[in-house]
Amino acid sequence: MFLKHLSLTNFRKFTRLDLDMPKRVVLLTGDNAQGKTTVLEAIYFLAAFTSFQTSSDRQIINLDEANKNELTVTRLVAEYQRAKRKHRIEARLILEPVGVLNGQRLRKEILLDGVKKPVSEVIGHFNAVVFVPQMSQIIEGAPEDRRRYLNLALAQSVQAYARVLSEYNQVITQRNALLKALNENGGSRDQLEVWDDALSRHGSQIILWRIEAIQRIEHLASRVHNELTHGHEILRLAYEPAFDPMPKPNGQLGLKIDTAVDRSGLELDDIEIRFRESLRNLRNEEIARGVTTIGPHRDELRFLANDFDLGNYGSRGQIRTALLSLKLAEVNWMKERTGEWPVILLDEVMAELDVQRRADLLKYVGESEQVLFTTTDLNLFAPEFVEQAEVWKAGNGRIDK
Repeated sequence: MFLKHLSLTNFRKFTRLDLDMPKRVVLLTGDNAQGKTTVLEAIYFLAAFTSFQTSSDRQIINLDEANKNELTVTRLVAEYQRAKRKHRIEARLILEPVGVLNGQRLRKEILLDGVKKPVSEVIGHFNAVVFVPQMSQIIEGAPEDRRRYLNLALAQSVQAYARVLSEYNQVITQRNALLKALNENGGSRDQLEVWDDALSRHGSQIILWRIEAIQRIEHLASRVHNELTHGHEILRLAYEPAFDPMPKPNGQLGLKIDTAVDRSGLELDDIEIRFRESLRNLRNEEIARGVTTIGPHRDELRFLANDFDLGNYGSRGQIRTALLSLKLAEVNWMKERTGEWPVILLDEVMAELDVQRRADLLKYVGESEQVLFTTTDLNLFAPEFVEQAEVWKAGNGRIDK
């Protein structure tokens, strides 16, 4: 898979940008705050339909245009080739007036090959993996940061994941509202049965997909990490589901974080049955608290190096190396799942690495079809690598080739 053309309208500082993309490495150079990262952000947005810079779509709309016009349309268009066929994805963010008192609302429209479709049907048709230094929150941040990482990776690689996750979240909202109502007003607890069935059905599928994905990504990442650390560290991804479908021996309360758990033999039906049983066992507690206390919406993922938690004890260098290993593993896992190389987006990553790790990174990405680096310093790249790449310059709201 590779991107052939990128077109942006009113996206951040770019009022208009059109780029023909080569099927090789692109080095996007220039000073800071000149739009290099914005290009990567736009490409990733067309893969995941969310930004890696912000959780608010409104923030990526060109501010000058939004201030001047009541109606502002931000458009991102990618023309790309997948499985020897050409496709076109378009994302529209429409900021429009509504009601009185200068109210505004933001609508998002997604079109695949000219046909409007829900995000859940389009996500995964164009694939991209992004690495930016601030992504260290995947390891150092809160559990929701790691769940977001999992959701974005799985949504691009597992066809039905985005739809099932959306349905699961809707069930959580409805079930929590009922739990709160039962707590405040009383009523028949049998009302929870329909939501328990839906929650266990959707939740068990998400859990199984996460088990399979984490197991494979861990295998790929640990191999890369072993090379990057010259065998000095062993990387492990410890999945801690809020509902653990693994049956526990009598009297066993839990496992320590450094205890490896093999969940690969679990079947979907077994997970669903145990999930539903756990919900029934927790019914009194959940009514008293007014919230659903178990399920994928509370899962945790930990990154361990030699069995210590990198999120709590890892050095800057260790976190950087683990994150790079994770992202390179994600590229290969996505290739395995989809049969296509994702577009690889690397933002100022070379400045974060020592000389050996720079060489290792260039070796790993060399097999892929299309890679975009941003950098303020071309000297961070080997001269022969620069010679084979296409070098672009960002500045003054333009990209010059």
